[in-house]
Amino acid sequence: MPTKRLSVVVTRRLPERVEARMQELFDVTLGPEDRPMDRTELAEAMRTADVIVPNLRDRIDRALIAQAGPNLRLIANFGAGVDHIDVATCRERGILVSNTPDVVTDDTADMTMALILSVTRRIPEGLALMQGEGWQGWSPGALLGGRIAGRRLGILGMGRIGQAVARRANAFGMQVHYHNRKRLRPETEAELGATYWESLDQMVARVDVLSINCPHTPSTFHLMNARRLKLMKTEAVIVNTSRGEVIDEHALTRMLQAEEIAGAGLDVVDYSDGISADLRALRNVVLLPHMGSATREGRAEMGEKVIINIKTFADGHRPPDQVFAGLL
Repeated sequence: MPTKRLSVVVTRRLPERVEARMQELFDVTLGPEDRPMDRTELAEAMRTADVIVPNLRDRIDRALIAQAGPNLRLIANFGAGVDHIDVATCRERGILVSNTPDVVTDDTADMTMALILSVTRRIPEGLALMQGEGWQGWSPGALLGGRIAGRRLGILGMGRIGQAVARRANAFGMQVHYHNRKRLRPETEAELGATYWESLDQMVARVDVLSINCPHTPSTFHLMNARRLKLMKTEAVIVNTSRGEVIDEHALTRMLQAEEIAGAGLDVVDYSDGISADLRALRNVVLLPHMGSATREGRAEMGEKVIINIKTFADGHRPPDQVFAGLL
């Protein structure tokens, strides 16, 4: 007798070839439009499906998990970060959670360097000038930025992405410093030319550029709070390609307005309050719509990982990218 195919609900449209492959393997439900599911739709999906494939816009909390049907056994997240999923409650209910690590490492590290250069070299200001009618020709004193070679880069979170940023920064002649929950092995530090700081406060007070590359967890929420932001040099720049919640956005905005921090490059913001109009209005901020992993290659590889996780689960094995609550 043929084996019953898993019922899989995908909460957002994925690359066409990923959807086509899913439909070959599973009984897939796709939304007719590329928009986030509302909470009612998400709850219905969790009541009826064997597997759901959410993304970072889908907040799967304890209350929603309580509505899950008896067949739901896997949440195969499309993305590496799982701070939008209550993994501990899923574990209590016997629901596995998987993600898509590794594939966005290089893309996100590339975007980090792009933001560092954009802020320090004032690229958006130059672009706006050329797109308008205000440019009067080259001038020796116009739009002067700062050289990054020789500058101290502080990396907050030295995981895969942080290390990829360090390698790129080395190529630009930057001095690499880092703070991490666990210190790297000596051979890895030597390879990256990285100096470890046990004290985050001491590191942020001494670097010229701070790159946020740690995940959002309860322990990293507002890790860069008002007190810690005030430790930074007035000529320093902060770049975030991780999660907006790691920075106290209101404090950062006030300091940028007062020029107590020279600039910021933000690919992520704290979406809980919407995107701040004050932040958007600042000349010394480069604000992007979470583009760090937005490459065609990266999205396809993320989809392939989701498929592998679901197929492995369907074959009676644990997904290779299963997420464990205690390791977050």
